[in-house]
Amino acid sequence: MTTETPRWFTSSYSNNGGQCIEVAGNLVASRGVVPVRDSKNRRGPVLNLTTSAFAGFVAGVKSGVLGAI
Repeated sequence: MTTETPRWFTSSYSNNGGQCIEVAGNLVASRGVVPVRDSKNRRGPVLNLTTSAFAGFVAGVKSGVLGAI
């Protein structure tokens, strides 16, 4: 079992407008997941997405399918 902790980062494209997420890509190799959390609520829930689910999320955002509400 690994004890590696998430190293969180926010996209360099973030303009700090309050609608950001943070991801911890360092756990892909050891755990096979990409943890995602709300940058405004760092003690809140974390979604542990599989790499394929995270890739789908990113593709949806880039294509505009998952645009702003």
